[in-house]
Amino acid sequence: MRLATWNVNSLRSRIDRVEAFLARHDVDVLALQETKARLDQLPLMGLQSAGYEVAAAGVDQWNGVAVISRVGLADVEVGFPDMPGWGDPVAAEARAIGATCGGVRVWSLYVPNGRKVDDPHYAYKLDWLARLRAAARDWAATPTALVGDWNIAPRDEDVFDIAQFRTSTHVTPPERAAFQGFLDDGYADLARPYTPEPDSYTYWDYYRQRFERNRGMRIDFVLGSPALAARTTGAFVDRDERAGKGASDHAPVVVDLTD
Repeated sequence: MRLATWNVNSLRSRIDRVEAFLARHDVDVLALQETKARLDQLPLMGLQSAGYEVAAAGVDQWNGVAVISRVGLADVEVGFPDMPGWGDPVAAEARAIGATCGGVRVWSLYVPNGRKVDDPHYAYKLDWLARLRAAARDWAATPTALVGDWNIAPRDEDVFDIAQFRTSTHVTPPERAAFQGFLDDGYADLARPYTPEPDSYTYWDYYRQRFERNRGMRIDFVLGSPALAARTTGAFVDRDERAGKGASDHAPVVVDLTD
C-alpha cells in the first residue's frame, strides 16, 4: 500500500493537482487536510471515475479533512472520542476523520495551530493532542496510521532557523512533549528514517520566497502503530508539489507499506 498525507490548502482550488498527484505516484490512500469545504461542495467526479472513494468532513471554508482510498473505505468516523471543540458556542471542528482502508485504520488529522503561546488556542491545541493521545492508545495494537498536519516541529533540525522560533508555537516544550507522547506509546515516525536533511521539510510559508530558499519546517507526519511500522519500506516528501503557480504551502508525505 502507498499511503500519503497532504495539507492541500483548499481541495476545490487544487483538485487538478490532487488527481495528477495520485496518478503520478500510484497512491492507494491519501489523507487530506484543510480541504476548506463541505462534502457536497467538493469536486469528486474525477477521483471517483479513477476508482477512489472519498470520506470527508468540513464546514464551509474552515479546516476540513478527508480520506481518499482505492483499497476500500469502511467504518468512517468523524472526530475521535472525547475530541474537544472550539468557538463560541463551543463546537467540534472538522479536524479528524478516520476510515479503514485495505486493513489499515487511517486517521487524517489537522492539529490546531495554537496561534501564540498566550492565546487560548494554544491551550486548546494541547488539550486536543492530549485527548487524541488518550484515544490513540486503544488503537496502537492494530494497524493504525495517524497522519496529517501536526503543526509541531518535534526537533530543532525540523525548522530552518530555530532561533527565529524560540518564542513561537510549534516548537515549545509542551507541544514537543505532546508529540513525543505518541512515540512513547509505541507509534513511530514512518517517514523520518527515509527523509534526511535537507529534503525533510514539508511546509514553506508563502512569505519572502521561503520555498525557493528552502526556509521551511517539518510539521506533516505519518505516525504508525508497531504493526504498521514493521511494514514500512520507504518514504519521501514530494517537494515538486510545493513548486509552481497555485501550489499549496505544504508538500505531500508519501509512505510505502508491504502487504
